[in-house]
Amino acid sequence: MTLLSAKLSHLGNSRANRAEAYPSELRDIASLEKSGDAFKQISRWPGYSPTPLHSLDAIAERIGVGGILYKDESQRFHLKSFKALGGAFAVARQLQKRILQETGESASIEDLLEKRYREIVEKIVISCATDGNHGRSVAWGCQMFGCACVIYIHRDVSEGRQQAMESFGAEVIRIDGNYDASVKLADSDAALHGRIIVSDTSYSGYMEIPLDVAIGYTVMLAEAVEQMRGAIPTHVFIQAGVGGLAASVCAYFWELWGERRPRFVVVEPEQANCLQQSAASGEPVTVEGDLETLMAGLSCGEVSLQAWRILETGADDFMTVSEDSVAPCMRLLASNEPSIEAGESAVAGLAAAIAGRQDPQMAAELGLDESSLIFVIGTEGATDPELYRQLLSKQ
Repeated sequence: MTLLSAKLSHLGNSRANRAEAYPSELRDIASLEKSGDAFKQISRWPGYSPTPLHSLDAIAERIGVGGILYKDESQRFHLKSFKALGGAFAVARQLQKRILQETGESASIEDLLEKRYREIVEKIVISCATDGNHGRSVAWGCQMFGCACVIYIHRDVSEGRQQAMESFGAEVIRIDGNYDASVKLADSDAALHGRIIVSDTSYSGYMEIPLDVAIGYTVMLAEAVEQMRGAIPTHVFIQAGVGGLAASVCAYFWELWGERRPRFVVVEPEQANCLQQSAASGEPVTVEGDLETLMAGLSCGEVSLQAWRILETGADDFMTVSEDSVAPCMRLLASNEPSIEAGESAVAGLAAAIAGRQDPQMAAELGLDESSLIFVIGTEGATDPELYRQLLSKQ
């Protein structure tokens, strides 16, 4: 019996080298040392606790694999998304940098939380463009640490996500264009008004801040490794927008486990597959058009350059999943024991793993069999509750 039907496309990466150690020249992008420093800071934020790592035994048995490990970010702080870790961490880093420039003093996380540099911080305006979850993290971090915030969203971002950002005190500006257009406007307005852009997308001349965002994400990976208790997955299926999360996961496991690292599969929507197209071309490719997808958090047409430096050789496979796989996978997790709340952008990796295992040719290409241990990240919960209810009831 087919558990999940989905249209898939697959591209193996001829540049991947399983025997290559994590390149030393990439440690300026991500390293275990930098990840450890981020963990020390984020674990001191109010309300911090590790998120669960679920073992999806029933699903694994039905599709014929050894196991599926699901890192559930629906419970991350009160933002219901892994992005709570990245955007807010980068905000803190920028405030600490400004305080150091103006006072010569190194401000701690406790200094920021207790508003010890209020007169400096209150004059700072942080800005970004977002599909929803990154902007929510940035807005929350700005509120938590006491600076102002301006967020740009594109036409397809839901009202619920806009309201969530506004609830943290952010000024939200909606444009009549796609995500990449909102990135460009946020950047030009920041230059005009003296704002600091905290983006998860890196491009020429803008590398440092997206690195801090990506390093913040690795906190959940440190948690997951401890929760695995010595087990090493054979496969990672990870959803991607601009590639920041995928690169963080790839780099962390590559440096930690070396040649024993899992086979790394990047998963994108069919209509927004900039990483897959970049892999096919051997260089970054921009996908034009509306990039329309139900997986709004993955609706990105332009690759993050820092992410590409890691994924062009560290990723083994690039896959796309069709839109009709999203709601069924969300319902599958909701009916799991225990029930798991997964938003529409949370399920792409799991959907690809399930559908790929059920397709004999695809399973052979990906090396999926009854001994495989699959790791996926449920990147968000019901960040738009109304849309979540609609998709769960859709048949």
